[in-house]
Amino acid sequence: MMGTKILAVDDDVNICDMLRLYLENEGYEVKTANDGAEGVSFFKMYEPDLVLLDIMLPKKDGWQVCREIREVSSKPIIMITAKGEVFDKVLGLELGADDFMVKPFEMKELSARIKAVLRRYSAHDNQSDEEVIKFENIEISLQKYELKLNGKSVDIPPKELELLYFLASNYNRVFTRDQLLDKVWGFDYLGDSRTVDVHVKRLREKLEGVSDKWILKTVWGVGYKFEILE
Repeated sequence: MMGTKILAVDDDVNICDMLRLYLENEGYEVKTANDGAEGVSFFKMYEPDLVLLDIMLPKKDGWQVCREIREVSSKPIIMITAKGEVFDKVLGLELGADDFMVKPFEMKELSARIKAVLRRYSAHDNQSDEEVIKFENIEISLQKYELKLNGKSVDIPPKELELLYFLASNYNRVFTRDQLLDKVWGFDYLGDSRTVDVHVKRLREKLEGVSDKWILKTVWGVGYKFEILE
């Protein structure tokens, strides 16, 4: 925890002050920004280990900030908003956010989520991945966080790649949504199974028409599998 840097982006100065005081007391180094443009600029200068990102921001909203961060980094992002609609959560996940919290929230819960997300990121970031998973027209490297389709690199959020890598490395095996949450997001993930559905939907859009030798398949009533076709 010592030396771990957090960037909090929220247009409410009081919330930023509260987050900074609490998280600094927890041992984190904290930088705050009060609009989206400043948030993107601070991210590039400060290089934080995790971002707490409000959605309703001036200059650039949280969605745009998330997009711009994901163009250059896979560092964890926790979206924070006063809204609780499913649409917000789905869009945040599609853009590559790692978790989602709704205001008002307990600081202890936020702290627990920060620790959980950092643990998951560290576990994936430090693992060895000498081999690249290859099937017809697809290559997946977790070490490089790279997906190639038909020989060309494809932009993909970290969690989508991790999910695809896990399913492809266990091809023809069916996993329930809860099992995938456990294996890909971690046993301490505090989200729900819709997270898996969102990521599978986005993966299918990227993989459509790439090959007729394999498929990302729904096994109705059970879950999903990466199936090698005969």
